[in-house]
Amino acid sequence: MTAALLMVDVQNDFMPGGALAVKQGDQIVPVLNGLIPKFKQVIATQDWHPADHGSFAVNHPGKNPGDVIDLFGLQQILWPVHCVQNSPGAAFHKDLNSTAIDRVVQKGMDPKTDSYSGFYDNGHQNPSGLSAYLKQEGISTLYIGGLATDYCVLFTALDARAEGFDVFLITDACRAVNLKPKDGDAAISKMRAAGCKIITSADVAF
Repeated sequence: MTAALLMVDVQNDFMPGGALAVKQGDQIVPVLNGLIPKFKQVIATQDWHPADHGSFAVNHPGKNPGDVIDLFGLQQILWPVHCVQNSPGAAFHKDLNSTAIDRVVQKGMDPKTDSYSGFYDNGHQNPSGLSAYLKQEGISTLYIGGLATDYCVLFTALDARAEGFDVFLITDACRAVNLKPKDGDAAISKMRAAGCKIITSADVAF
């Protein structure tokens, strides 16, 4: 088994005080840092939106964050402006051991389509190159942590399973947005149903 650690969107705008803060999001950083030395390959996804991105409520007059619209044929939740390319909010958290990252996969760059998953845009039209890279590197197993459990982590994990990878979700290395109180729990149930193995960082031992 060749395994990699996949860290999803550990970025300032998703941290407490950020534009799209995930409660306790910063608490995953030391957990991920503790896991990094266990892996030969460490990969990170990074939301990397243009300022005119269609998922931003501000780009739809009269709409507010949390509203749902049709965005070029796909249902889209509208969000506050976040993770704009080259902005401080798009940077990885300062305490994350980012020097250990072997590959960064940027996503959400097409203003017409959001990209929760690290593998594809939400319309599943354009691959990010992550799957091809992993297969090229001989990686068959992914250990996933990051933000947020009920969005980018969820869809990254589901796509990883669909692409044929074994997936371990590290629950203490994730936090949920929880627009509805149980969204994070529901996301974990979906990942389990798709064949993901649900573990904690203490279970990662090679």
